[in-house]
Amino acid sequence: MGSYCLFYFLVQNLSDLVYEYIVCDLKFLFSYQEVVVLKKRALFTVPISILLIAMIVTSFFLLSIKPDTSNIKQAEKLSEYSKPAVVRIIDYAIVEWQFNDYLTQAGPLVDAYLQEIEYQTLIGGSGSGAIISPNGYVVTNAHVVESSEMEDDDLANAAFQQLVAGIADYFQEDYEWTYNYMLSYTKYTKITRVLKVILPGGDILDGEVKSYGAPVNQGKDVAVLKIEGKNLPTLPLGNSETIEDQNNIWVIGYPAAADSDLLSPDSSLESSMNAGQITATSKKTEQGSPVIQLDAAATHGNSGGPVINEKGQIIGLLTFRGDTVNGQEVQGFNFAVPVDTVKEFVNQAGAKNTRSRTDQLYKEGLTLYWGGYYKNALEKFEAVERIFPNHSEVKQYIANSEKKIDDSKILWSDYKTIFYIIDGVAGLLIILLMVFTFAIKPKPTVTAASAPATTSENIIPDLNGDGKVDEQDALIALQKQKEEEEKKGKNEE
Repeated sequence: MGSYCLFYFLVQNLSDLVYEYIVCDLKFLFSYQEVVVLKKRALFTVPISILLIAMIVTSFFLLSIKPDTSNIKQAEKLSEYSKPAVVRIIDYAIVEWQFNDYLTQAGPLVDAYLQEIEYQTLIGGSGSGAIISPNGYVVTNAHVVESSEMEDDDLANAAFQQLVAGIADYFQEDYEWTYNYMLSYTKYTKITRVLKVILPGGDILDGEVKSYGAPVNQGKDVAVLKIEGKNLPTLPLGNSETIEDQNNIWVIGYPAAADSDLLSPDSSLESSMNAGQITATSKKTEQGSPVIQLDAAATHGNSGGPVINEKGQIIGLLTFRGDTVNGQEVQGFNFAVPVDTVKEFVNQAGAKNTRSRTDQLYKEGLTLYWGGYYKNALEKFEAVERIFPNHSEVKQYIANSEKKIDDSKILWSDYKTIFYIIDGVAGLLIILLMVFTFAIKPKPTVTAASAPATTSENIIPDLNGDGKVDEQDALIALQKQKEEEEKKGKNEE
């Protein structure tokens, strides 16, 4: 009968014996046996798989945790990111004089004055600038470094006018008379030019003008300098097209108003950052150069300093302030050269505006520090110190991180390699458990059940001769069995 088996038996009911049989599918028996085994396996493998999956999910969750810096104000972040790249620029010339009046009564008096100033006039000034490349390109105003670009005669004439003004004021004489008198007996003998760039960390470096526009009243007030250095902090250049009226901006630089004899010498190394907004975007100078107007506070010394946007990008360089009113400066009306104009001179100088490794490590360190991961922040700050030892801010952050290191949070991403290995092993185990549970079938086993001995009378032959054993044969067998029992009964009587 192939995979089918016929089980037959007699059942005694109240009135008579009834012959019954069951036809069973052996395949069904084996499938049921497999299900039982699978259930037993699943009770063991499924909970383990769930635990392994939970472990993998947990590892991905831990690795996704990033330092939370939402408690730090945007302006503070911009200040910490930007100030290390803002520099003070000092550009001046020393003009030495020869005085030859030995005949007039004024001669000895003027000569005594000249001796006090060592027969020298210092002419020039200071301003601000921003480093835009790791190898030392700096953007500033042309008028900040004007002394370095003037011809000797022009520089001497400017110094002479300053000298005459000083003498006239000292002796309370008329300026015109003093000018003509000094012109007759004085000439310059030597001019020494000095251009220095002072980094926030205290380094004082020689600067060299690489591209130069013109002072504000003559053209585009932009200059690009070069200093020696590597891994210097930098600021990125933005895009003038993004500048819109009422945008939030910040001006960073070294205003003279923030310098004071009451401050320590090292205080002069820290730049000032003032907030404001763009108040006009379409104005131009008399020479046709575009400028943007802003209301952030600024004064002498801010010239050439960067104006940054909310992304920390330079969108302009402060160039001049509005006119005085009744001889007084009026704050809130300052002007900047837009960044696209600055880029013209950056390209002329062959400079590339790129971020440095110092910038990357320092910013990563700040993010970790603000997020409470002091141990990891310390590693970043120490890396900054190794590649750029005189960074203006990093020493203080190293000291602060060391103090707070016991309270440092765990940065799980530091253990990502370990997590990946564990997750890989866990994933492999899950696959093996699933294969064991569902893909490997148990070997079917048929156990012979003990049964009472049967006689030949229990075997149903093909009684009707139709070539198969079915219920007709069972009925015939039952009929014959009944007849035999009746015959036995009669014989016993």
